[in-house]
Amino acid sequence: MNDLRQFANASITNRMIITGSCQFTSMPVSLHLGLCFGIRRIPRSSDHGISVLEALFRIYNSSVTPSDLPWNTYNYCNAPHVNSQHYPAPEDPTATLEYMNVVIRHHKRTPDNLYPNERPLNPISGWNCDDFIQLDYAAGTAPVYHKAIIPEWHPFASQIWPGTCDAGQLTREGLDDAIKHGQDFWSVYHDKLGFLNTVDPRDIHVRTSTEVRTHQVAGAILYGMDPSTIGRQWPIYTQPQNIDSLVPNYRCPNADAIRAAYQSVRPWTDHLAQYSDLQQRLDATLGTAGLSAWNSWYDHFFDTFTSRTCHGHPLPCNATGACVSQEDASTVFALGDWEYNYVWNSAQNASVYTSLTFGVFFTELLHNFERFRSGKETHKLRFYVGHDGSMIRLAAGLGLGHASNGGTLRWPAMGSEIVMEVWLDTSGGRFVRVLHEGTPVPSLQWVQMGEFIDLLDGVIPEDIYRACTK
Repeated sequence: MNDLRQFANASITNRMIITGSCQFTSMPVSLHLGLCFGIRRIPRSSDHGISVLEALFRIYNSSVTPSDLPWNTYNYCNAPHVNSQHYPAPEDPTATLEYMNVVIRHHKRTPDNLYPNERPLNPISGWNCDDFIQLDYAAGTAPVYHKAIIPEWHPFASQIWPGTCDAGQLTREGLDDAIKHGQDFWSVYHDKLGFLNTVDPRDIHVRTSTEVRTHQVAGAILYGMDPSTIGRQWPIYTQPQNIDSLVPNYRCPNADAIRAAYQSVRPWTDHLAQYSDLQQRLDATLGTAGLSAWNSWYDHFFDTFTSRTCHGHPLPCNATGACVSQEDASTVFALGDWEYNYVWNSAQNASVYTSLTFGVFFTELLHNFERFRSGKETHKLRFYVGHDGSMIRLAAGLGLGHASNGGTLRWPAMGSEIVMEVWLDTSGGRFVRVLHEGTPVPSLQWVQMGEFIDLLDGVIPEDIYRACTK
C-alpha cells in the first residue's frame, strides 16, 4: 500500500487531474477502461468516507496490472498477493517462519446476480464456460462432468444469458488467475523461505465454502504450487451449508436487526437519496425498478458490472440501445466501496455486526492458533477459500479499517488475500505478522502471538449462539 500511496501523492503533486468525463491531463500512465473515475460524481471523504486519493487508481477491466502502475494497485479483477518479487522479509533476519493461516477470496466468475430480463442485456455470444471441464462424480463411478445448456426454446430463457455458463460460475480466466496465485505463493513459501517442502495434505489443510467455484480455486492453487497434484486426490473440507462460518451462512437474526437499524439512518439514507438519479437511470436501462435487492444498495449493480468488465464484456445495453455508461459504472464502483466500508467498518455497531456474523470463523482461527501454541497443531498451513463477505469481515475484525491502517476498507477484490504468519525469533518468542494483498498491515507487522490470540478472542461474542438468536 505504501507504493500506491507514494505514487498517488506524486501524481497529485504533478497535477494529475481526473474529471467527471474521465479525461486526464498530465497523465503519465496508461488510461485503461474502468481505471478512471468521475471524481465529481462520487461521494468525497468529507461527506461519505470515500477517499478521492484512493479512487485515483483502480482497475476493473483486466487481471493484469499495467507495468506503469505500482504492483499493489487495487485491481478488482485480480487482487495483489504475496509473490517473490515483492515479498517483504521481516525486520528480524534471524527469525524463522513456523506456521500460517491464509484466507483468500475465489477468483473471477460470471455474475452472481441476474437482471429480471438478463438475456438481451448481453452480447449474442453470451458467456462461454466450455474451456475447462467441470468434473463432478463420486469415486468408483463413471467420471462424469456437468455442462450448462441454455436452450433457445426454453420458456424462461430470457432470465439467463446465452452461452454455456451458469450464474456465479468460475471462468477459465478465473481458473488461470488461481493457478498463477498458487505459483506465486509457492515462489515465496517454498522457493524463497523454504517453509513448505512439499505440497502434501499432511502439511496443508484446505477448507472452502460449499460453492463449487471455491473448490475449483483450491484445486487450482494446489496445482499452481505443484503440477504433480493433478494425479493425486486431495481432501477439501467444508461445513454444512446452513452453518458454514466461512461465507458466513449461519442464522443470526440479532445481527440482521443491527444492520437494518444502521441502514435506516443517515448517512446510508443520504447516499441513496444523493444518487437517486443514478438509480433511476440504471432501473430504466436494466429493468430493476421496484426490486429491493437492487434498489436498497449498489451491491448487485457492482457485481454485474465488474463481472463483465473483468472479462472484457461490454457494460449492459438493452433492446432500445440504451446502455450503462462508463461514468455511471465508475460511480457504482465507488459507491460499492463506500457501502462495504460503511456496513462492515464505519457504521455505528458495525463491529458488533461483524463479530456476530463472523464470530464463529474467528473462533476457528482462535482454535488454530491456540492449537499451534500448545503444540497440538499437525499442519504447517491452513488455507481457506471463501468469498467477498468472508474477506470484508476478516479485514474488519482484524482492524484493517482502523485509522492506523488507513481508516477505510474497500470491496475485496477477486483473489483477495490475508496471510497470517507466525515467526520464531532467536530468543524463543513467537510473533504474528499479517499481510493484506501482499503488504504488511501496519498495526499487525510484528505482534506477540499471545496478543494476536487475544485480538481474535476479543472479536468473538460470549455465547455467540445466544447472542445471535435470543
